[in-house]
Amino acid sequence: MKCHEIIAKFEELSPPSYAADWDNVGLLIGRREKEIRKVYIALDATDEVIRNAVELQADMLLTHHPLIFSPMKKISSEHFIGRRVLRLARHDIAYYAMHTNFDVMGMADAAADEIGLKKREVLEITFEDEIAKEGFGRIGKLPRIMSLSECAEYVKKCFHIEHVTVFGDPDMIVETAAICPGSGKSMIENAIAASADVFITGDIGHHDGIDANAQGLAIIDASHFGIEKIFVPYMKEFLRREFTELTVFTHHPEAPFTVL
Repeated sequence: MKCHEIIAKFEELSPPSYAADWDNVGLLIGRREKEIRKVYIALDATDEVIRNAVELQADMLLTHHPLIFSPMKKISSEHFIGRRVLRLARHDIAYYAMHTNFDVMGMADAAADEIGLKKREVLEITFEDEIAKEGFGRIGKLPRIMSLSECAEYVKKCFHIEHVTVFGDPDMIVETAAICPGSGKSMIENAIAASADVFITGDIGHHDGIDANAQGLAIIDASHFGIEKIFVPYMKEFLRREFTELTVFTHHPEAPFTVL
């Protein structure tokens, strides 16, 4: 199986045209003509992930977050990103990233599916034509009306996480929920405008939380990692369905932080 054949399926699922202008997605390292037999999937291209990919003799590494994000003027062993790039290149591992294009075409609905969101719509529309509206996040109805504290426990159960941070009265009743995997503070206004009772996302700061509460919106911060880790099983299933001859390995990280 050639690398470009796998890329074609990735880009059919999540076209790069849906990525944000500031993003860096696609084949970031490697040869499109490379023969691919083993693929390693992870959320981030960390040192551990790259070491595992090398040890497993993977031909391709697929991640959600791009390893090369900011422009690089040089690639050398003097910088930690440079060392990762060099190691991938040295072992001839093709490296592909699906970030905001997957957020729009994949992650948003997958996260909404996890919490059983009904009658859903796009939270922030970034693309629209006569056929469809696409964009970041989703808003809809929870499976049942519940208190904010019950919703927090429900989110923990759905995403298999131990902790969430809640901004709002635990006893308030919530029915309409917005969800945005990753960092969603820029979409707080969208959630308020759409009359959401609760916004489920990650990377919410002190002022973001209290200001949202002041405008009637409760927030459940399930962490950037907590929701977006669904990328790994999602893409594992996708590859196994589309390319039965591939060997697919996955990284199973724990949260990159500790709550004491």
